[in-house]
Amino acid sequence: MSIEIKTTSIEPLRHTFTNVAARLGKDKPASRYQEATFDLQPTVNFHYRPTWDKDHELYDQGRTAIKMEDWYSFRDPRQLYYGAWTMARAKQQEVAERNFAFVERRNLLDSAKPEGRQLVADVIVPLRHLEYAANLNNCYITGYGYGTAITQATSFNAIDRLGIAQYLTRLGLLLDGNSAEVLDAGKQAWLEADYLQPLRELTEQLLVTKDWFELYVAQNIVLDGLLYPLIYEKVDAALIPHAGSTFSMLMEFQNEWYGENVRWVDATLKTAAGESDENREQLAQWISDWTARCRTALIPLADKALGNGKGEAVIDELINDLQARLEKKAGLALAA
Repeated sequence: MSIEIKTTSIEPLRHTFTNVAARLGKDKPASRYQEATFDLQPTVNFHYRPTWDKDHELYDQGRTAIKMEDWYSFRDPRQLYYGAWTMARAKQQEVAERNFAFVERRNLLDSAKPEGRQLVADVIVPLRHLEYAANLNNCYITGYGYGTAITQATSFNAIDRLGIAQYLTRLGLLLDGNSAEVLDAGKQAWLEADYLQPLRELTEQLLVTKDWFELYVAQNIVLDGLLYPLIYEKVDAALIPHAGSTFSMLMEFQNEWYGENVRWVDATLKTAAGESDENREQLAQWISDWTARCRTALIPLADKALGNGKGEAVIDELINDLQARLEKKAGLALAA
C-alpha cells in the first residue's frame, strides 16, 4: 500500500485588514506594526461630548495647535506595537537585573567613595520624582492626543518612565542597604533643596500644559534632550573616579532607552514640521521657549553635580548639541 502526500497552496483572498489595505494597497501584505497602528482610534458614533470639556469631541484634533492632514502619517522607526515593545523591554530588563545582581553580589558599592555615593543620593535619586511626572505627562498625551500612531507610542513611553523611576528607587535602596533613608532624603531634597526647586517648578509647569503636542515637545524632546545627556553622560563620567563603572552599570537601562527613544521623537518632530510652515514655526517657538525654561531649571542641578560655576557652560553645550540634532534629524532650527 502506498501513500501519496500532496501539498496544496491556498492563496488568501486578502493579505490584511481593509483599513490597512486602503493605505498600503489592496494586495500588499502589512507588517504587525502597521496592522496595530493604522486607524484604530474611533472617529464616529460619539453620543455626547465629554462633560468635563464640552468644547471638544472625545477624540478631537483641535486640542493642539499642530495641524495634520493625516495624523497617521507619523511613523515610529522602532516599529513598536504592544508585542514588540514587551519583548524588547523584557530583554532589557533581564540585562538590568543581571547588572543589579552583579553589583549586589560583589558588594561593589562598598568600594565606592563617599563623595560618589553622596553625589548619586543628592542628584540622581531625587530624579525618580521627575520620572514619575514624565509618566503622568505621557499619560496625558496618550489620553488627549490624536491618532494611534502617536498615542500608542506615548503609552509605551509612559510605562517606560515609571520603570525608570523604579530603577532609580532601587538605586537609592542599594545605597543605604534598603533602609529607605536615601529615598526619604531625596524626597525632602525634591521638595526643599535650592538646587532642585527650579526643576521642580518646571515639572509643575509641564503638568498643567494643556496643548498635548506642546507637552510632547517640552517633555520628550527638550527636557529629555538636555537632562539625559547631563545625568547619564556628564554626571556619569564624573562618577567614574569615585566608583569606576559601578553606577554606569546600574544606569545602563536609561542610557539604552534614551538612545532608542531619540529615534522616535526625532521622527515625530520631522513629520510634524514637514507638514506645513505653520507647524514648523509653532514647533520652533515651543522649542525655543521650553529650552530657555529648561536652561534656567537645569543650571543649579548641573552646578550641584559638577561643581559651582560649571553648570552654565555644560547646559549651554548641551543646548547647542540639541539644536544641532534637531537641525540634522528634523530640519528644525530654534526660533530666535
